[in-house]
Amino acid sequence: MFPVFVAKGVLGIRDMGTSMPLADIDRLRQQIASGSRLGPRIVVAGPILDGRPKPLRPNFLAINTPEEGREAVRRLKTGGADLIKVYSELSRDSFLAIADEAKKQNIPFAGHVPFSVSALEASDAGQKSMEHLWGIYLSCSSREEELRSEMLKGGVNLPGSERIRLEMDEAAASYDEGKAANVFAHLAKNGTWMVPTFSAVVPDSEIFDVHVTTDPRLKYIPLAIQKRWTDAASAGAAIKSKSFERKLQVVGAMHRAGVLFLAGTDTAWIQPYTFAGFSLHDELALLVKAGLTPMESLRTATINPARFLGMEKDWGTIEEGKVANLVLLDADPLADIHNTTKILEVFLAGKEFPRPALDQMLKEAEAAAKSAVVN
Repeated sequence: MFPVFVAKGVLGIRDMGTSMPLADIDRLRQQIASGSRLGPRIVVAGPILDGRPKPLRPNFLAINTPEEGREAVRRLKTGGADLIKVYSELSRDSFLAIADEAKKQNIPFAGHVPFSVSALEASDAGQKSMEHLWGIYLSCSSREEELRSEMLKGGVNLPGSERIRLEMDEAAASYDEGKAANVFAHLAKNGTWMVPTFSAVVPDSEIFDVHVTTDPRLKYIPLAIQKRWTDAASAGAAIKSKSFERKLQVVGAMHRAGVLFLAGTDTAWIQPYTFAGFSLHDELALLVKAGLTPMESLRTATINPARFLGMEKDWGTIEEGKVANLVLLDADPLADIHNTTKILEVFLAGKEFPRPALDQMLKEAEAAAKSAVVN
């Protein structure tokens, strides 16, 4: 993924949940900083904190008591994590303990809004960003109490498809504009960031149609992963949400209310049909479709992440004295946001990569994907 990120002008990434030891990630970061490995700057959360009795996947930690949550925050902070990732099944007590400990340890926390709390409660507790609009539809629903009660009743045994139906589709269908206006004003006042990740759900809304499953960008994905994605598409295993159009409307309304946004893509081999580097450009176009101007969309991937991370002194804009990470385009993205794909050259920490070098990166990434062995 690293060369593709760079070739597509994505020079910094936020990893929101990994099973890779933090010490190994630190070595990667040192290699990138020294120039011995090509790759983007990495901001990392480490494993995801969730409330299931057993971890959902290797990149999860099971948090079943408030003290387990506090201990995980302390351990991750000591281990070098930049932020804490919270997830959907956390109990209310565990979530609030994690929020409190993160504040004590001076480390931000972000992720899903657990369905044990409302989006406003999570925002008031200090959650810095909310991914995928999880929790937003529910907090804006005229049926919030009914739907939340049903989800809490099902708990960790609630099937994923049923949770999507309740928290996304049913909540979106009962969207209350007046209630939503109050929610959005509250989030804007608190400075809570939203990460819609449109590009991760578009394949679901299209039910993995042929346009998705024959995407030419698949050549950068290892063959074993392509097979997993194809199997998921043919079996209909993906959770398909009916609320994509509502998501566009909600993001537009939140933006008009002054809510802050970051561009995110959920790029990972476990998420079908998301593509390192490429999906970021898809996301920028979808943010414009939702109502942001091209300039506002560009900010979600430049100065906004720098502000989110408290690093605007060194990153986010092209100014003397800042790190020379920038992308030179062949056409104006303010005239058409799709012009972000017309990359002439990239500068990574001051090192210039002209178009032929970027094409070579992509060529080598394609070859690496063909030969990769994935368990």
